[in-house]
Amino acid sequence: MNIHYLDNSATTRVSEAAAQAAYRMMRENYGNPSSLHRMGLNAEEAVEEARGIIADSLSAEKKNIYFTSGGTEANNTVLFGAAQTLKRRGNRIIVSAVEHSSVYESAKKLSEMGYDVQYAPVDTQGVVDIERFKALLTEKTILVSVMTVNNETGSVQPIERLSKLVHKNCPEALFHTDAVQAYCKIPLKPKKWGVDLMSISAHKIHGAKGCGALYIRDGARILPLLYGGEQQKKLRPGTESAPLIAAFGAAAKEADIAANHAIIQELNAYACERLNQLDGVTVNSPTDALPYIINISVEGIRSETMLHHLEKSGVYVSSSSACAKGKRSYVLEAMGLPDDRIDSSLRISFSKYNTKDDIDALISGLQSGIDNLQKR
Repeated sequence: MNIHYLDNSATTRVSEAAAQAAYRMMRENYGNPSSLHRMGLNAEEAVEEARGIIADSLSAEKKNIYFTSGGTEANNTVLFGAAQTLKRRGNRIIVSAVEHSSVYESAKKLSEMGYDVQYAPVDTQGVVDIERFKALLTEKTILVSVMTVNNETGSVQPIERLSKLVHKNCPEALFHTDAVQAYCKIPLKPKKWGVDLMSISAHKIHGAKGCGALYIRDGARILPLLYGGEQQKKLRPGTESAPLIAAFGAAAKEADIAANHAIIQELNAYACERLNQLDGVTVNSPTDALPYIINISVEGIRSETMLHHLEKSGVYVSSSSACAKGKRSYVLEAMGLPDDRIDSSLRISFSKYNTKDDIDALISGLQSGIDNLQKR
């Protein structure tokens, strides 16, 4: 049976270049990057080469890039690190109501610890309501976190506008964006946008799981989550995973944002055309969403039921975020969708490896599900 993998917002297939980079580091250049002998220096050079590639992809400098185990660690480092660093200046933390669970759950924990956590509401398109966002900004605000692209719907947030509002009204606050779903899909310029901290991840761009990075602008200080050695200026101590970092660099190096966007835009348009021909299917993503993601609802069929029906024909999609493990989407709730749309929602997400054949298989599977599973 052919595999039609349309769950690329959960993870992507590792590219050949990334896999080979990791393999070389594991089998040939396997020294500890902190060791002072030649093997260690060779490994360190590979880590620094990857750091340079990723810095260039963000129009940043190498000194601003810190490697982590992924987006979740980067986001946790920001929220807890910034909260602890700035707690004497205030206690208000603002996150959007549609953040990834690694930000959302961190914010809930900070609320339990006594911080004044506020959730910025979004409109029906999943975009932060600017006026209501401004009303949350006070002199006590120390951190704001709003994701660049939503992982369930593809909604794109006005990050530059939001960051400027924060710095104008709360000059002592730090502005963070989780750019995991945006990285290597749209141009990211944290310094130009006034972003203090930005999280990215490797396995969403055909790198390996277990590696991510955090951009920290010059002068932005946060406390570490971990304590140990001297690596990465003590912000993220511990032996760097040189194989995964090298793979991350290889994946970022081969990413062609413009070429990939053209491919994905064509697939998205074709998919939406076909989806709109199906009775009972509603597209939940806004028309100006990142084309890599389409969120839909299938009337009368619960998400997991349809997901497993599609799987039988080799079509792989998600119900909301993979991290949610099947729980109801608070993102779609925040957008004001009715319960039946939320309970029947599916996320379709593309990569450069997808073709129209994958979409045809999806449409065939959805139609079969509608014919056989829909409540009469």
